[in-house]
Amino acid sequence: MGWNKKLLFFCFGLFSVLSSSGQQTIIKGSVKDGVTFEPIPEVVITIEETKQFTRTNSKGEFVFSETVPLGEQILRISKEGFITKRYPIIVNEFKIVDISDMTLEVDLSESHDLFTIMLSDDELDDDIGGIDNISGILQSSLDVFQRTAAFEFSSSFFRMRGLDSDNGSVLINGIEMNKLFNGRPQWSNWGGINDVLRNQELTSGLTPSNYNFGGVLGSTNINTRASLYRSGGRVTYSSSNRSYTNRLMATYASGLLKNNWAYTISLGRRWGNEGYQEATLYDSNSFFASVEKKINDKHSINFTGVYAPNRRGKSSPNTQEVYDLKGIKYNEYWGWQDGEKRNSRMKEVDEPIVMLSHYWEITRKTTLANTVAYQFGKQGNSRLDYNGTDLVNGFPEGGGSNPSGTYYQKLPSYFERNFPNDLGFAYIAQQEFLNNGQLNWNDLYSANISNATQGGNAIYALYEDRVDDKQMSFNSTLNSQINEHILLNASINYKSLQSENYAKVLDLLGANGYLDVDGYANDFVNNPEAIQNNLQNPNRIVGVGDIFKYNYIFNADIISLYANSQFKYNKIDFYVAGSVTNSSYQREGIFENGSFPGNQSFGKGQKIDFLGFGAKAGATYKFSGKHVFDVNVGYISKAPSIQNTYSNSRENHNIVPHISEEKISSIDASYIFRSALVNAKLTGYYTQIKDANEISFFFADGIGAINAFSDTGFNENANFVQEILQGVQKQHIGAELGVEAQVTTDIKLKGALAMGQFIYNNNPDLYLSSEDFTNVYLGPSNLKNYKLAAGPQTAYSVGFEYRDPDYWWFGATANFFSNTYIDISPLTRSSNFNTDVDGQPFNDYDENLAKTLLKQERFGDYMVINLTGGKSWRIGDKYIGLFASVNNLLDEVYKTGGFEQSRNANFSELRDDKALNKPVFGSKYWYGRGATYFINVNYRF
Repeated sequence: MGWNKKLLFFCFGLFSVLSSSGQQTIIKGSVKDGVTFEPIPEVVITIEETKQFTRTNSKGEFVFSETVPLGEQILRISKEGFITKRYPIIVNEFKIVDISDMTLEVDLSESHDLFTIMLSDDELDDDIGGIDNISGILQSSLDVFQRTAAFEFSSSFFRMRGLDSDNGSVLINGIEMNKLFNGRPQWSNWGGINDVLRNQELTSGLTPSNYNFGGVLGSTNINTRASLYRSGGRVTYSSSNRSYTNRLMATYASGLLKNNWAYTISLGRRWGNEGYQEATLYDSNSFFASVEKKINDKHSINFTGVYAPNRRGKSSPNTQEVYDLKGIKYNEYWGWQDGEKRNSRMKEVDEPIVMLSHYWEITRKTTLANTVAYQFGKQGNSRLDYNGTDLVNGFPEGGGSNPSGTYYQKLPSYFERNFPNDLGFAYIAQQEFLNNGQLNWNDLYSANISNATQGGNAIYALYEDRVDDKQMSFNSTLNSQINEHILLNASINYKSLQSENYAKVLDLLGANGYLDVDGYANDFVNNPEAIQNNLQNPNRIVGVGDIFKYNYIFNADIISLYANSQFKYNKIDFYVAGSVTNSSYQREGIFENGSFPGNQSFGKGQKIDFLGFGAKAGATYKFSGKHVFDVNVGYISKAPSIQNTYSNSRENHNIVPHISEEKISSIDASYIFRSALVNAKLTGYYTQIKDANEISFFFADGIGAINAFSDTGFNENANFVQEILQGVQKQHIGAELGVEAQVTTDIKLKGALAMGQFIYNNNPDLYLSSEDFTNVYLGPSNLKNYKLAAGPQTAYSVGFEYRDPDYWWFGATANFFSNTYIDISPLTRSSNFNTDVDGQPFNDYDENLAKTLLKQERFGDYMVINLTGGKSWRIGDKYIGLFASVNNLLDEVYKTGGFEQSRNANFSELRDDKALNKPVFGSKYWYGRGATYFINVNYRF
């Protein structure tokens, strides 16, 4: 071969090498609606082997610009509200894989969304502790176990990993919505507008979020940017016998219009005179609006408004004696008035939310989002009061008796204990309770009117505990793709809260005025001013609409910084994240309480600051496309909630003794298996909580330890006390398993298992406070190794789902629950238990009997069967969908939670009470609902 030819071949070869080195392996494509063929934005495209993902833009297009794996791959195409699809592709080196015009069909069954939102917005934020046993973040996600926990376990008040909901974050447009008072999200603030809450970015456990550090239960960010909603409308009607009986929703989204405006509007109403429990009225209206203006290719501004006022009647926990007589639907809070059921315990939430967001695409790989939000309005919880009506020699007299049908002196057990030789009294009480057993509103009106005719004031009054919040929030989030391997997230968050708390008269029940004093003040003889709720205006007569009893303001300021770096490579992904948060609380008393005069309750109290830190890291190792190992570890130091910072904020400035930041350490590890037929995930976890605080309020008999530990002394009759547990440690350890198997194109088998052990891990310090004494230390409460009241600690589910090609489907699951424990009384596990009212140990104390009395109650195991099904019809480019479900098909009766009453505070009192067949102060329980249904019909256009 001549030199000319050799030179020609060399140049050609060099050109080929240079050309090939300049090429790149690329996966790109687009996703469209399966009926309208309109592009779908924000679809998540995932390469299953490496877990790399990207999202479609406003034109439905996507591209993987980073290094992609070669060979046979599976693309998962998913978006909330659509049926997930998996596409097989072959990726060759230096080639472009173009899979344009993939389609997604609307998922009209939407069973996941129906269960999730219905449970959480109705019940998660209830102020009764037992109701909060629902999982902290009830969400749909691609995780098999989490879906099962949300949709199958939640009706049994299952808590994810045994943790309270304040360990997870719920955000809207980057603004955290968890309440500063208790750390929990209040879902009812945005309930009833499910259609516009679908654009969610979910993280589970410690995995990183683009918006905030989150908690050990992860975070959910709801994006309400108007241009992201699929254009079109939807009308939905639902019927149920759970919380409400009727629901109507209507939603319309414009999509991005030619003038670069976009808007979305949603209206909702939920109502019913009675849910599953008696007299649980439900009345809720919802409004949502989102309007966006795209200024140019770099900047866009979006306004969001949410207004969801709601009212609902509460239901009561009851002793087993009451349930045995009246059944599990019984509710003590209501009575007949003018032929209708009237509930005395109504919860009302009316807190609008407005947000203004600015989105800035600095470069193609760097974005900045800023949102400012303002939430204001009111929360009210009503109840009856029966204080003294007049002052006689300076002391309130003429107060009414407890009007509740379950007041202990009206039940058969009271007469069996006090008149054991004449059970006729108990029989009369039993018949009266069976025949009546509810509030008698007519008697309350008659008593008030009769007293008013003699110049007296009201004996009974209906009032509400009111909270008026004003909260300003700001979030700025930066997301930057540094290169094909590194993603950086950083954010700054600020909250400023002014929360006014007071009692307000709602109804004087036929009278003209009500005496504003504390009829239960014990130290009247030594301190005559103790009865005054407000020394600034003593002996005041209040009318409807007046503030009385207590009035104070919480001021809180929270600022936090968060940064997170994620690194993605072919075989391994890892991240590191950190945060710092400063929290500042201060109480300001508007009323000067008579038991805590001067600066103990009036004016501004001590300002208290907390500095919290967070650090976490995790890694995912991809052995292959089928086998993945994932591990996360984190440490969080956070401020206690306002609720757990002040020992009795209604009366004074007092702060929990030795208070400090709460510390949480957590680690989890998962093995993930994915194939064309089976998806499975096995996770083990360990979480430890230290330096937590818990505060409880109750009446107690026989607190003799006060006389031993304090010079103040204690009235041996029943007294209202505040119980403070300080330095609580808890341990949560367990495993989770979720499995799905697509055995045929139509049939899917699914299963889930949760096994945990959630316990107190130390003996925390116990303090008591009341109007007579402040923060008296009783020593440790012996709680170590007692189980936490965190719902079922063991739960598993097996089921199947059949989807017919003709757009109908059916599913069934059997769910099994065990190891559910009652919430124990810390006071009875303290030194007070063996201390008589004279401050000395009991002479007849029996240690073996004491162990029996203090043994923690474990509830019975049970099984719940749930059925779901649906059908959808396509008429041109319109859809009609039908969904129906039946929960607890076999009408299983089971306890979901409960608590020991602390009224019997010592050995003698508890021994005598438990010796009865029907204890007078037995534990109170919540029961699960029996068989219930939910039917949903929707029309989408």
